[in-house]
Amino acid sequence: MIDQKELRESRSTHPQFGPPKSAIREFLEQALITVIMALFLMTFIAQAVAVPTGSMQNTINIGDHLFVNKFIFGKPTPVLGKLLPTREIKRGDIIVFKLPSDPKVNYVKRVIGLPGETVQVKGRRVIVNGKELPEERALVRLTGPQEPELPVVKVEPKPAGAWYRVYYDVERSDEFEINHRAAYGVNEPVKVPDGQYFVMGDSRDNSEDSRYWGFVPRENIFARALYVHLSFDPRAKGLINKLASIRWNRLGAAVK
Repeated sequence: MIDQKELRESRSTHPQFGPPKSAIREFLEQALITVIMALFLMTFIAQAVAVPTGSMQNTINIGDHLFVNKFIFGKPTPVLGKLLPTREIKRGDIIVFKLPSDPKVNYVKRVIGLPGETVQVKGRRVIVNGKELPEERALVRLTGPQEPELPVVKVEPKPAGAWYRVYYDVERSDEFEINHRAAYGVNEPVKVPDGQYFVMGDSRDNSEDSRYWGFVPRENIFARALYVHLSFDPRAKGLINKLASIRWNRLGAAVK
């Protein structure tokens, strides 16, 4: 049996530090901790990015919302270096970067040319350092600016070493559009400057990229695309319609 006198004496000997917290105070403290953790995650580790255009279809569709890795291309830090390993940017990486001409705009493209390499685009062939880049090519029908996914008409034989697929408009000449609009890496090989990258969208006939506005400086690149955490039809208006248009088959899809 517990002696009530000893219990009272124990409480008086070991008093509580300060008055008990109110429910409101506890809620505010938890909310503050949550906000701090969310800001830390968004600043250093991960961030959600929406994709409003079709330049990466069908790899990334209009209306996809991505989680991106913000530390993978960063500089190692003494505290987080071992926990958050970093690496150099590689060819084929799908990166998120600030558009050089307008840093307020985030772009998502695939890395094609690395610093010091030469890149040339001849129709549907991409040539890096004098050798054709192995890419699996698919012909699609560009059905409209807001269609979530382009219907594939034909897939060409997959060359050895190809590990991602790019898409071309089946109704467009493989020479005309590029040669009449692009300014970089078309008629002659162009060298990628040190500290910069040549990038292209996977929807090759529907992408404004390094062929048109040049190279991406290393300092503009801040993340690598990971996976789709949410996807819905961007044409849907209102919360109810957006919820009804969620593309469940896209949730969790890896971006590669």
